[in-house]
Amino acid sequence: MELAVERRGQGMPVLCLHGHPGTGHCMSVFTKYLSPYFQTIAPDLRGYGRSCTSQPFDMEHHLEDLSVLLNRLDQPCLLLGWSLGGILAMELALEQSEKIAGLILVSTAARPVGTHPPITWQDNLLTGIAGVLNWLVPGWSWNISTFGQRSLFRYLVSQHSREAYRYIAREGTPAFLQTSALANQALNKALRQGYNRLEELHRIHQPCLMLAAANDVHITPNASQETAIALPNCEWQLYENVAHLMPWEIGDQLCGDIKHWLHNHKFLQP
Repeated sequence: MELAVERRGQGMPVLCLHGHPGTGHCMSVFTKYLSPYFQTIAPDLRGYGRSCTSQPFDMEHHLEDLSVLLNRLDQPCLLLGWSLGGILAMELALEQSEKIAGLILVSTAARPVGTHPPITWQDNLLTGIAGVLNWLVPGWSWNISTFGQRSLFRYLVSQHSREAYRYIAREGTPAFLQTSALANQALNKALRQGYNRLEELHRIHQPCLMLAAANDVHITPNASQETAIALPNCEWQLYENVAHLMPWEIGDQLCGDIKHWLHNHKFLQP
């Protein structure tokens, strides 16, 4: 299907792939930083955001949709994937190696493992209250300390900063509301089947950068490190006191480290 896409800048393309739930706009922390140097392409995956569908689909359909975008590019691109987006980035690198120049992988793994505790009705109640209040008054300190830190947000962010909660209000909540039941079904089906591509990663020889959060319970840092070790040409970096939404906690630091990696591999000139 034809995906809705946000494009910024000019130059070498960087295909930016969001997680679940998510939209291309959720990648703005990266696209705003990179677009002065590159052409950033941030699609809404099938069943997410503006890429609406009424037909059930599998994870493989995401790869078909993204292959259409890759085929329209006139040069190899960089892939930047966060969470589910990182999994899709690795799949694209396995399927269309000649079209991929390098990979930047954030809070992701080829064999995703989570340690999220069981969710109680109190968790859902507090998350609902925190989410609504944060939607109405983004980054309200009283809401963060009273409800946010006791809600499921405590597993998504560690620093509970006003900036992180503003990102949740501007990008996270709309993305959650625009993620279809069909997208949930497709992801859950893949997870039930025990997704594991570790044994195939030796075929990805492009330079890779793996960024992981020490407090991530959705995709653990151990799972990310396992993936980094399996990739032949991968640099690994672990960040303390952040969780799965670390781009919204320490975005400037992440983007600075990404820029340094891009310089080192000649994707970006000094």
